Amino acid sequence: MSALEPTKLDRPRIARDRSAADAKAAKSVTAKLRRAEFGDRLRSLMLAAPLLVLLALSFGIPIVLLLSRAVYDPTIADALPQTSQALRGWNGTGLPDDAAFLALAADLRDNQAKGTAYELAKSLNARLPGARSQVLKTVRQLEGAADKPPLEVMKGVPFWSAPGTWPAIESGTHSVTSFYLLSALDLRWNADGSIGKVPPEQAIFLQVFLRTFFVAAAVTLATLILGFPLAYLIASVPKGLAAILIVAVLLPFWTSILVRTAAWTVLLQKFGLVNDLLLWLDVADDRLDLMYSRIGLIIAMTHIQLPFTLLPIYSVMRTIPPSQMKAAYSLGAKPFTAFRRVYLPQVFPGVMAGSMLTFILCLGYYITPALIGGASDQLISNFIANYVNVELNWEMAAALSFILLVFTLALFGIFARILGLDRLKLV
Repeated sequence: MSALEPTKLDRPRIARDRSAADAKAAKSVTAKLRRAEFGDRLRSLMLAAPLLVLLALSFGIPIVLLLSRAVYDPTIADALPQTSQALRGWNGTGLPDDAAFLALAADLRDNQAKGTAYELAKSLNARLPGARSQVLKTVRQLEGAADKPPLEVMKGVPFWSAPGTWPAIESGTHSVTSFYLLSALDLRWNADGSIGKVPPEQAIFLQVFLRTFFVAAAVTLATLILGFPLAYLIASVPKGLAAILIVAVLLPFWTSILVRTAAWTVLLQKFGLVNDLLLWLDVADDRLDLMYSRIGLIIAMTHIQLPFTLLPIYSVMRTIPPSQMKAAYSLGAKPFTAFRRVYLPQVFPGVMAGSMLTFILCLGYYITPALIGGASDQLISNFIANYVNVELNWEMAAALSFILLVFTLALFGIFARILGLDRLKLV
């Protein structure tokens, strides 16, 4: 045996050294790969950084600030600091002591001097209907009664001695509030601290949410009934004819949604083309009132939303080889059985994606319900727009938007749970 040849006792040690060296080399390679991947991800992030910043500044931050107003309203707390201090020891039952009336009178005078009395009246009116006129009336009386004691002026206005006035003021002295979110669900805080329903004459928002979801579901079903056969036809015909049909489907995208809605206002009129066609086909005996009705709204929204349902379904259908159905026929399957067990399961992700896209888009419709729908057909987006543009009640608009966003995210979560995000095919 040569002196340089390792003995049997040395071989395990050499093997261990080689294993350790191999492990060290593998760790070094893995670390280098991680550093390279990190560098690639960092460069990709840097390239996308301008777009991310733009989205954050123009979309993300404004949305967060708007939604925060659903739970943050410091208007009353900032306008009534002395009243807030006087009500800290109040138990919420009956009327507070005279110090609270005097503090409220002082706060009202200060707001009138600062020019913020109207903002206070508007904010309090959102919590207590009729408060706006009473606040402005009291401010004028306090200004005109220089020799009259403020306490006498305050107690001379019956509104300030009404049972629900001071609880509404006390709840408004807290900047963080659940008032608007509860109101968006037709709920309120009771005097005993429990949550209850608002009076029936004030309960409107749950009905509007149900109406919005009903219209969205009806439009989704209508587009699915019309879009599925058309998508199957496009996927089955030769490429030249399929291209023509696709262009016909996409043609409405070249026109503004406002123009398309205005066109439907012409078509759905009592003496419009739709009524003329129904009479000519003997479908109806008399002209129908399709304008400012729910059926007219669903018809117009179905036309606008049809491509959004059809295209995801078509994108899945065109990837399914026709040979699969032929193979099913050759194995003895009837056409409906082959369609149900072979074709439909493969198309299902496209159907779910198109339906989800159409349903979610319909939840936020504003122009079409405003122009075609009647007073009882306005969706939740119309109420949000009214609170922003007319009532100037951003808190209530934010609360309704937040509830709608929660419902939408919950719906998306249900779809993702049932189908899986990896199977959703939008294009």
